[in-house]
Amino acid sequence: MKTVLIIDDNPGVGEALSLLLSLHDMAPLYAASPEQGLSMLGAGNIDLVIQDMNFTADTTSGAEGVALFRAIRAKYSDLPVILLTAWTRLEAAVELVKAGASDYLAKPWDDNKLVITIGNLLELSETSAELRRSRQERRSRREALEQRFDLDGLVFASDAMLSTLELAAQVARTELPVLVSGPNGCGKERVAALVHANSAQRKGPFVALNCGALPADLIEAELFGADSGAYTGAHKAREGRFEAAHGGTLFLDEIGTLPLAGQVKLLRVLETGRFERLGSSRTRESKVRVISATNADLKAMVAAGTFREDLYYRLNVFELRLSALADRRDDILPLAEFFLGKGSGARITDAARSALLAHPWPGNVRELKNVMARASLLADEGKIELGHLGLASAAAAPAATRNLDEPSREAVLGALATAGGVVSRAAQELGLSRQALYRRMERYGLDTG
Repeated sequence: MKTVLIIDDNPGVGEALSLLLSLHDMAPLYAASPEQGLSMLGAGNIDLVIQDMNFTADTTSGAEGVALFRAIRAKYSDLPVILLTAWTRLEAAVELVKAGASDYLAKPWDDNKLVITIGNLLELSETSAELRRSRQERRSRREALEQRFDLDGLVFASDAMLSTLELAAQVARTELPVLVSGPNGCGKERVAALVHANSAQRKGPFVALNCGALPADLIEAELFGADSGAYTGAHKAREGRFEAAHGGTLFLDEIGTLPLAGQVKLLRVLETGRFERLGSSRTRESKVRVISATNADLKAMVAAGTFREDLYYRLNVFELRLSALADRRDDILPLAEFFLGKGSGARITDAARSALLAHPWPGNVRELKNVMARASLLADEGKIELGHLGLASAAAAPAATRNLDEPSREAVLGALATAGGVVSRAAQELGLSRQALYRRMERYGLDTG
């Protein structure tokens, strides 16, 4: 049951409000003066305050109510406060609403309206508190991660990426092979490099090989090296990536494209640490941690016979799954700002922000990086407009987004300004629930406190 504190010097008002609240399953408390009200606030858990604006007979200045509201707000910044006033002129009450009061009602009040307002504010308060708890938990998790894991300036804000990096931190200091899975362009190599940078092999080299970028007949030479004359054009002996990565980490991207013959040799070196250069019978040894990555369904490839099951389980001792950028939209705007560069002075307009958030990003982070590089070149006076993005969906994105109950950042700011900062009123103007508006305020980086 929620507790509502009534602060009013008229006992009749206190009695009437107490009865009304009791009939709607709320616990009323009554204080006849500002001093008594503040004392009761300090003594117990109060969920909402209804306060009068005048406490001295024949006064209409509202100064006492203003002082009381400021005293409450100074100690209980998140507590919902409803102002009651019998004035004909309500300017001061409106000013207090702009300063953070939840609402104001004129005496005599409408019982139904008051009950609805109280219910909405209590629900909103719970939602706001939950958002604050969620943000605090996210901050605490990130701080704990940064204390034990060198993030090397990685930019992210989403829970999905935070969870992935927490797993990466756990596995980094082990010797286990890691498989990083996810769509192209989502940052698999960056995560692999972070695992290496926090591993026991961090002082050794980090060597990367994209298995899909080489012809099938050259992959073995790239992995294991080749002696002079081993194949056409091999005029001198060369070391492979396993030799180059000795004492460090070998990152094998697009591992699903490795031919079956190469898979057999890779499995052997993973099991024994031994291999032969192409065209050589001399066995060499290399101590290497292997991190592989794929955008393919390796399990389906195993079932189809195009990827060895024993190699799959050897590589996939620990899997880190990276989500597509479209599934971690909280990362979009921080990454966009990062790609512009701190010293650029460029600013992304609200229309451009809305388009960035609405775009599906099939190319993921790589596509976003390219889009922001293009926009920064085209922007006039460092102002990134919608047209600078060059997104096929940009022209239709804002309208389509609004039709999907997704107002732009500009629309949210306008509604909040019109509503004097009262979220419940702004949500009503936008046709959203309060919870939905809070989520959008968080997404657009607006203050939800």
